[in-house]
Amino acid sequence: MKLRYTPEAVADLISIADDIRAYNPAAALRVRAAILDSIQNLVLFPRVGRRQSAKGVRKIIARKYPYLVYYTVDEAADEAVILNIKHPAQRREHQDA
Repeated sequence: MKLRYTPEAVADLISIADDIRAYNPAAALRVRAAILDSIQNLVLFPRVGRRQSAKGVRKIIARKYPYLVYYTVDEAADEAVILNIKHPAQRREHQDA
């Protein structure tokens, strides 16, 4: 399974890193790496995430840090599509099922 990031997911990841980098550059690198490592697991285990109320949307929680990664699985394209990456305190587009 491949990974594909939507422009929104890329913007979310950049925003998260930029916000943290403002007060702790080293922490920004650690958080970004933890999020990307968690997403990388979807290559082997694409259905590991919890289903959400939006059809086909799943959610995983990044390891070590409370960031929520929303994604879908496109079987035809053999890819996991990363939709958004949000902190739980942020308004979320997808609700838990």
